[in-house]
Order: sequence, then C-alpha cells, then structure tokens
Amino acid sequence: MQEIVDRLAASDSAAEVARTLLLPYLNHAATMYESGYATAPDIDAAMRFGCGYPVGPLELVDALGAQMVVTGLEKLYAETGDELHQPASVLTHQAAEGTTFAAAAGGDTVEVPQLRHDIRRVGVVGTGTMASGIVEVFAKAGYDVTFVGRGDDKVAGVVAAVTKSLDKAVSRGKLDEDGRAAVLGRLTGSTERAALSDADIVVEAIAEDLDVKRELFADLDRIARPGAILATTTSSLSINACATATGRPQDVIGMHFFNPATVMKLVEVVTGDETSVEVDETVRALCLATGKHPVSCGDRAGFIVNALLFPYLNDAVRLHEAGGGSLDEIDEAIKATQSPMGPFQLLDVVGNDVSLAIQQSLVSTFGHAGWQPAPTLERLVAEGKLGRKTGEGFHTY
Repeated sequence: MQEIVDRLAASDSAAEVARTLLLPYLNHAATMYESGYATAPDIDAAMRFGCGYPVGPLELVDALGAQMVVTGLEKLYAETGDELHQPASVLTHQAAEGTTFAAAAGGDTVEVPQLRHDIRRVGVVGTGTMASGIVEVFAKAGYDVTFVGRGDDKVAGVVAAVTKSLDKAVSRGKLDEDGRAAVLGRLTGSTERAALSDADIVVEAIAEDLDVKRELFADLDRIARPGAILATTTSSLSINACATATGRPQDVIGMHFFNPATVMKLVEVVTGDETSVEVDETVRALCLATGKHPVSCGDRAGFIVNALLFPYLNDAVRLHEAGGGSLDEIDEAIKATQSPMGPFQLLDVVGNDVSLAIQQSLVSTFGHAGWQPAPTLERLVAEGKLGRKTGEGFHTY
C-alpha cells in the first residue's frame, strides 16, 4: 500500500498521469458510497476481486488521506470544469474532520448471511464459457446441477469443458480421481427446460439480449417450482425487466459472475425492486458456500465494478487524445501503481466493442457529459479493431 501512496505522491510525469486518471475514479467511488448504493467494504471488495486491484478505491483514499485527494480533485476541476472532478461532499467532510471510510465502517456489525431457502439442486441455462464455468463452480461445491442447452452437441460441450478443467486440476494435484468422478457425477444435461422443474435455484447465462432473457424468464416462471429462485448473470441488463416477465418478481435476482467463473471470486448480487430479503440473503450465503465473495448492490447500470471501471478506462483514452501520454506511457504509469494491467491493455482484453457498449449504457443512465465515449474508442470499434480477439485494438497482437 505504501508503495502505491508514494508513487501517487511523486512529482514525475508518470505520477501526474496516474493522479489524473485515478483521482476521478476515487471520487466516483466516494460518490457511489455517499449515495447509499453500496457499502464501503463492498465497493472495495468489488474492485479488488473483480479487477485484481491490490487495494480498493476507498481504502486507497484512506491511505492517501482525504485532504490529498480533495486537493488533487480541486486542481483537476479548476483545469477541466468537469462536474465529475468536483470533490464528493463525503471527501470534503473527511478532509475537514480528519475521518476515514474505515472509521465510518468500524462500528458496523457484519452478519454472515444464512440460507433462508433450502438449496440442493441448481439449474443452469446456457452452454457457453460462462455457463460451463458456473456449472463447474456449483458441482465442485457439492450441488447437483442440471444444465440445459439448445442441442445435444451443446450439452456435450459443457461436459467436455468441465472435464477438461477437472483434468487440469488433477494433473496439478489440486483434485484426485475420486473427486473428479464425484463432480462429474453431479452433472445432468438436458435439451429440455422442463428438466429444471425440481431446481431450487435456476441461474441463466444466455445471450445479453433483453428480449431473449425475458422470454426465458417467462418460461422459467411456468416451469420452476413455487419458491425457486430465478437468477440472471447479466452484466448490463435490468433485473427488474427480467422480473416483470414473471409472476414472482420477489424470487428474481442478479448473480453477476466474473469470467472465468471458476477462478474469479467476485459475484455481484443485484436486487431488483421487489426481490425479497430472504432471496437476497440466500444468494449471498450460496456464493460463500461456493467459495465466492458476494457484494450487494441495486439494479442500476454498471452495478459496482463496471460503473467504476469503464469511466476510468474512457478517461485514459481521452487523456491520450489530449496528448497526455502515449499508450505505453499511460499503461506503464498505471501499472506502476500495482494495477495488473494498464488501461489500454485492459480495454483490449475486455473488447473495445464491449467497452463502448457499457460506456454508452452508463451515459444513457447517468447523463454525465464527461462520460461520453472517447472518439478513438468509437473509431476503433467502427474499424473492427476490437482488441485481442481481432488481433488489433489499441495495441497489436
């Protein structure tokens, strides 16, 4: 932590780049906390487990000191006039009072969530990479899993993907043959959604298309037993919109796993307007039972991670456009703060088309002019330079 603080406090050009990008990110996290959207521990955990950052944004504010953050933001605001650079009132208060986010959360009692619904059999809809990973996560945690795909070849593909993953675990000494056989023995594949009728929770991981998801939720409403939880892994669509396709909105919730699901510990647990407290608590407890770290938030564009991450990535593109540094200089400046990747490296991994779509969604929800997609990002997408998956994006591969 001290190395990061020292780097951000330095006077060289790389430190200036890092401050220019990270201070608005810290401000955004403080604003998210101040609005009551998510707790400080959940905001910090989301960015640590979801992005691999060594420290959460509010933890970093505490380490830097609110006064340093406020001073830096005031300097940025004077230069840009961007309302997003005005220090959040919680930061100015902390700077004046000498308080911290850690101190504010210190008196909170953290209760371990409990299973308020009996969960024995898990259903999964989908056969892609995310769905296969979720199937494996639940089966390895001891749950019987029924998964549904559109054809026998798709169903066989899930078994093959899970088997390949388990074989790697065996070869690395992380699983024995009996354990491998036990996990595979918990899997039941089907091409019929009716096979999900006895599931206690159904998790969908199909295409990010609201019409397609709403059709599925209406069908699950017909098929699933009364009281079964219906969860969506969407990263960008409305939980409420999925819930209104059913007659049981109290049982609908978001479980946003991160890719690859077998490795990434974070799950954003997203409640809709009518999600019951028992369903919310059960899903958070279920995440813990599978070795995941749940964070809680409401049904709003970007949830926690994407809402904080993508404006920062967009800012990096704008900084480059303004002559604030080359792609490599900006990447290296951020990596020097112990981030696992620079912003342009990360954009290319995520996919510039995905990044643009998320940024557009955030602008349409929040309306901040400063979040308008950077022209270079729009141009690369128009040219089909989407990142690693096409061999060229901001960098060439």
